[in-house]
Parts: sequence; C-alpha cells; structure tokens
Amino acid sequence: MHQLLLCTCPDQNTADNIATQLLNEQLAACVNILPGIRSVYRWQGQIENAQEHLLLIKTHDRHYAAIEAAIKKLHPYQIPEIIAIAIERGSKDYIKWIDTCLQRD
Repeated sequence: MHQLLLCTCPDQNTADNIATQLLNEQLAACVNILPGIRSVYRWQGQIENAQEHLLLIKTHDRHYAAIEAAIKKLHPYQIPEIIAIAIERGSKDYIKWIDTCLQRD
C-alpha cells in the first residue's frame, strides 16, 4: 500500500538532507517540505513550542523500515516524528508515477 509519511524537522538543512537522502536511495518518490509550521508538544514534562519544517513523504509501505532507519540516522531529535498514513485513494496516474520512482525489491 502507498503511504504518506510525516516527519517534522528543526530546520531547513535537516529537512533538505533527509529529503535528498530518501530520493537518492529511491525510498521516496517526492518529499514536500513545508517550512514555518509551529509545533506545540509535551517533552520531558514540559510544554514546548517550536518552529519546524514538515516533510510529506510519498512512498510505498515496503520502504517504511528503511525510511524510518534513514530518518533516525540523519535527524537530530532523540525521538523524531515518523508517522505513516495509508493512501487509500489517489489519482491512478500519480500512484503509478510514485511506483516508477521507487527502488524495486
């Protein structure tokens, strides 16, 4: 099944590095980088407020483990946000395009 993965990054450099790595390894077909989001969250008993960049990663679920490993390797956070959402429906042409961009198993 195709997936949209979400990952927040603390800065543009981290977002660019992760996106580039995922594309170079053909683990993702496309990574949108949405700068300037504000995250409010609880960390170590405190309410935190941070400016972040959100990655929207288009892929297939067979690549999830490799993507998670790559993000954990490149990301400065102790526990980076990595959330997968199933793509239940989408343009057939776009879904086919995603497949053409990903490495074959």
